This record gives sequence, structure tokens and C-alpha cells, in this order.
Amino acid sequence: MTTDDLMTRALETLGDDGPLSVEAIHRVTGPSDVSEPMTIAEVADLLDVSPHTLRYYERAGLVEVARDGNGHRVYDAGAVRRLVFLTRMRLSGMPMRELREYVSLVDEGEHTTPERLGMLVEHRDAVRRRIRELTLSLAAIEYKIATYGGSTGPDVRVLDPAAS
Repeated sequence: MTTDDLMTRALETLGDDGPLSVEAIHRVTGPSDVSEPMTIAEVADLLDVSPHTLRYYERAGLVEVARDGNGHRVYDAGAVRRLVFLTRMRLSGMPMRELREYVSLVDEGEHTTPERLGMLVEHRDAVRRRIRELTLSLAAIEYKIATYGGSTGPDVRVLDPAAS
């Protein structure tokens, strides 16, 4: 599943009604605790990703997954939590290279917290900038829609579409 597909599913989960809330974020990030080990199919369904994506994350060294007696993957709560984080970071546009670096720091231990924090702050700032850029682009689109006599969204103020 591509990042665009993940974003579409996440946005559908959140809906269009109002600002984001803690509850909405919890719906997108999935359960905070997994009481029983999960199969690859169950985790793929939970996260709306393909089993191939989960195997890719494992091969990339981003998550460790135990195997049962038959050699099938068994995802414990820690693996699922990490995968929830990884999929959300991919949705936000974090490159795999940075995810690998971040996970490596996590695996090194608590002494890397300042470096991880720095990475997340930097990524947050990049996401905020991208949101501002997209908001500006959306305003230009809405303006042109109004210019052509179309209907804009309820949160759009149109000044004078005849001016352009």
C-alpha cells in the first residue's frame, strides 16, 4: 500500500467534521495495547497495510517479529505499537532513511532521547511547513473555482472572483 493510500484511509477514519481530537488520533493510531499475539494478516488489517509492507519493515530492520513453531510471524504488543508509529510517520512523509535512523536510536536506549526528540521536532516543523504550503495551494484552487462560478468550501472567503 502506498503512502497516498494510507493517507486516504487515515483521513476517511477521521472524517471531515471539525478539528482533530485526542479520540480521533487514537482511532487512527489503533489500539494502545494488544493482549494477544497477532498474525501478519491481523496486523495488516489493523493498520490498513499489506502483509508485504509488514515484511518490508521487518527486512529493513525497523521491527523485530517472533516466529511460532511453524515459522509464522507472531506480532506482540511492542511490535504492533512500533508498526503503528512507523506507518504514521510514513503517512507524514518521513523517509525510510530517517525511520531507520530513528529506530536505531530507540534500540540504543534512553541516552538517545535528545537526538530522537531533535529528529521529531525537525520532522514536525517540515510537516507544518508542508501543511502551510498545501493550505496556500488550496486557497489558490478555491479562488479559481469561485472565479469559474463553482462552489467553494464553507470555510473559504471569496473576495472578488471577477478580479482575475
